[in-house]
Amino acid sequence: MNRLADVVVAGAGLVLTSPFLGLAALGIKLEDRGPVVYRQTRVGKDGEDFELLKLRTMVVGAEKLGSGFAVNEGDPRITRLGRLLRRTSVDELPQLWNVLRGDMSLVGPRPIVDDEVNKYGEAYRMYKKVIPGITGLWQVSGRNNTTYDVRVDLDTFYVRNWSPWFDLYVLLRTVKVVLLREGAY
Repeated sequence: MNRLADVVVAGAGLVLTSPFLGLAALGIKLEDRGPVVYRQTRVGKDGEDFELLKLRTMVVGAEKLGSGFAVNEGDPRITRLGRLLRRTSVDELPQLWNVLRGDMSLVGPRPIVDDEVNKYGEAYRMYKKVIPGITGLWQVSGRNNTTYDVRVDLDTFYVRNWSPWFDLYVLLRTVKVVLLREGAY
């Protein structure tokens, strides 16, 4: 049932947001002629790697400059258009394709990079039991305003307490956070 909901919502989401994706892609190309899509290897269910897709919001080669993969508000590597795409979460829309492919779910723990596995410690066993999500409890509970330990606790809490109703709660909170730009995003 969860997979069916993911496919239906992600498919409809891609169709409905395709004009925004098209405009964003054009803007990214016009701003600096670099690639439109940013691809990064992330850890998914059962510890399997997958390629996460996002609209590129930073200068080409940003991970080799400054803070590496860590991104903070005001990071000079973020492009002018990239700031808008991040603020509106439009940069996350290509992950709907990840959902259709089955790499991600709409709701779940945020997919981590391989270097973050050790930060989860024993909680990693819980993390890898589920498919990571575009949104999750961490994103609607403070996101970058929390510590990494809190992120791990929230991901673990989500896995232990998963239900379709919990996913619906997180999705509704995500809409509220994105639309009202309530501190979590």
